[in-house]
Amino acid sequence: MAFTVAIDGPAAAGKGTISRAVADKFGFAHLDTGLLYRATGRRTLDGTDALDAARSLTPHDLDADDLRTPDVAQAASRVAAIPEVRAALVDFQRAFARRSGGAVLDGRDIGTVICPDAEVKLFVTASDEVRAQRRLDELLGKGHETDFETVLSDLQTRDARDSARATAPLKSAEDAVMLDTTHMSIEEAVAAACAEVARKQAS
Repeated sequence: MAFTVAIDGPAAAGKGTISRAVADKFGFAHLDTGLLYRATGRRTLDGTDALDAARSLTPHDLDADDLRTPDVAQAASRVAAIPEVRAALVDFQRAFARRSGGAVLDGRDIGTVICPDAEVKLFVTASDEVRAQRRLDELLGKGHETDFETVLSDLQTRDARDSARATAPLKSAEDAVMLDTTHMSIEEAVAAACAEVARKQAS
């Protein structure tokens, strides 16, 4: 039986961590849709046309170890603004979402475009400063050299581009449950998300 959980939100709000935890708890499959755009963006940095990169994407591309770098993040945001690229990746995401046994997808347009009929929709957000500090800690932990102001500027630039694009902009679905993680621990955020999934399963 299909059961789709759509989790949207800006970068470093916690949606990836929450999505993985929800999938683990309920035994659902998980797809970080941002990886599709990161992998596509990464290939454009090597000179590949964005649409060609999206159409020829393979599971192997999602395993590259440099998909979390700032350069790839910006490239992902750029290719995600191209309607043809988004269209090339839609079918893959929708098929994954309706697979038997349940699925959790996190991204920026899951509840609004990819899975508007998802059984559960969450929009995970946090303040710019908290998100920037989280991303900075993540990057420094992986050995990248950067600083808070650079990370904050990158996040805000990406947010502005993602929110302003004509096709599938970053925004909350009207019927999504808002989850602000600014002052929440990981455990509290995961518990809140799991409670909403359990509530919808029981209804």
